[in-house]
Amino acid sequence: MTATKPKGRTDMLRPDGSAVRVLVVDDEASLAELLSMALRYEGWQVHSAGDGAGALRAAREFRPDAVILDVMLPDMDGLSVLGRLRREQPEVPVLFLTAKDAVEDRIAGLTAGGDDYVTKPFSLEEVVARLRGLIRRSGAAQARSESLLAVGDLTLDEDSHEVTRGGESIHLTATEFELLRYLMRNPRRVLSKAQILDRVWSYDFGGQANVVELYISYLRRKIDAGRPPMIHTRRGAGYLIKPGE
Repeated sequence: MTATKPKGRTDMLRPDGSAVRVLVVDDEASLAELLSMALRYEGWQVHSAGDGAGALRAAREFRPDAVILDVMLPDMDGLSVLGRLRREQPEVPVLFLTAKDAVEDRIAGLTAGGDDYVTKPFSLEEVVARLRGLIRRSGAAQARSESLLAVGDLTLDEDSHEVTRGGESIHLTATEFELLRYLMRNPRRVLSKAQILDRVWSYDFGGQANVVELYISYLRRKIDAGRPPMIHTRRGAGYLIKPGE
């Protein structure tokens, strides 16, 4: 099984601009990790559980937008987990995962309330594609246009110049917008003051480092005020942006 991300695919976001959340439930640790890696590669938040009790507990705390659920679990079968899950979160789409390939098993899974069914062995691409379809149809997330940048719950629309964090609108000046756009185009990457000056102010580094520091402080007041910080300083190296923790 391999994870290859098709070129041009748009990311999916929740209505508040944050990443889609998926709960992976499988007692095969290596398979659960493989699935989790593929889903994180899509930019989604992932939580995993190895048994039914853990899955129900995680669902209450994590509030996933979709669930990948193995039918065979060590403490209870997936159909029982689904029944209990549906009582608490009736709208969350569920993709069944199982080694069983019999028609009656497929029918049982779908009759119990599952939304789709994939049998092992499977390709990660197929699982991701099925999951995307389920999430899109459920209305839990929307496809992100190519003009929209997102890091955690922070979004920036390059066309409309609208910026929001956690669904709350943030007003930026033209220079603040350009600086934030550069940071968000390079999430988790440390950008030096020289790089920022060249990209945002279009002139070479030369005694003007204070202007970068000044505008970083402006952004922090607007982006991070009262929230988990997203803009970070790496002393002697530069600045980076990453989801707030």
